[in-house]
Amino acid sequence: MLHLRAISPADRTDAVLATLSEQPGVANLSCSRGAAVAPAGDVVEADLARESADEVIGVLTAERLDRRGSITLTELDAVLSDAADKAEQRAKGDAADAVIWQELVSRTGEESRLSPVFQTFLTIACLLAAIGVVTDSTVTLVGAMVVGPEFGPLAGIAVGIVLRRWDLMRRAVFALAVGYPLAMLVTAGFTLLGKETGFVNAETLLAERNVDFVYQFSGYSVLIALLAGAAGMLAMTSEKSAALVGVFISVTTIPAAGYAVVAAVLGEWDRCVLSLVQLLVNLVGLVLAAALVLALRLRRDPKVVLPTRPLPRG
Repeated sequence: MLHLRAISPADRTDAVLATLSEQPGVANLSCSRGAAVAPAGDVVEADLARESADEVIGVLTAERLDRRGSITLTELDAVLSDAADKAEQRAKGDAADAVIWQELVSRTGEESRLSPVFQTFLTIACLLAAIGVVTDSTVTLVGAMVVGPEFGPLAGIAVGIVLRRWDLMRRAVFALAVGYPLAMLVTAGFTLLGKETGFVNAETLLAERNVDFVYQFSGYSVLIALLAGAAGMLAMTSEKSAALVGVFISVTTIPAAGYAVVAAVLGEWDRCVLSLVQLLVNLVGLVLAAALVLALRLRRDPKVVLPTRPLPRG
């Protein structure tokens, strides 16, 4: 269940209450007249089934509450209410399969932002990957995969393609186009320092090692990227967000970037190029599979009202 809190202008409250009352997935509807101060208006609250959330958001935005007031949705861990149970039974579909499109756009938009935190995580992940390559530690590579925040922008590109949200797509592409080179540049500096101090050398890199799978491209690389992209988008559009961890540790995006940097610093350009190919294939595969899954989910509900509200600039 979700909890809805909306601020409605006084002249629209009666219409909003009437509309919400007609929604099968809405329960525990209440109204506090004049309770909102800025923006001024009435506070309308209700519990609603997840599968009804997208339709409810649509009718509230049609009343322009997102412009003249506000619409807030929060997850509820537990709801002990017969009325809520009946609302879930009346709602069409299954909660685990319900896509809240406005939530998806907002979430991917936030995770696609090139912020200092995003760049820091990406840089740390790339550094960890380089350390994993140098020390031949697959455990460290897995840690780098988990730390890497790149799936947010990749999902943002997929959402932008399917929903034709070019503002979201531009933001996500910019985050990756700037974030990856900057992270790799910082990693190259630390790798060069390690080379000068004797901690990094080509002989170690050229020996048969456990981490060589990072640059060894094969058909399995494409298959893994496609499966991971599909699983990642399913996780983002459902209540199975825990599955995202599996996505992070199944594709060699960050490890490939780290390996490419180490190989370039040591002058092993063949391995550097292979690592960059691995990186590119994984990035493209993730986006394509995520976009396909999203397009199929959208096709299941052709009547859905897609979100058009611009992304926040802050």
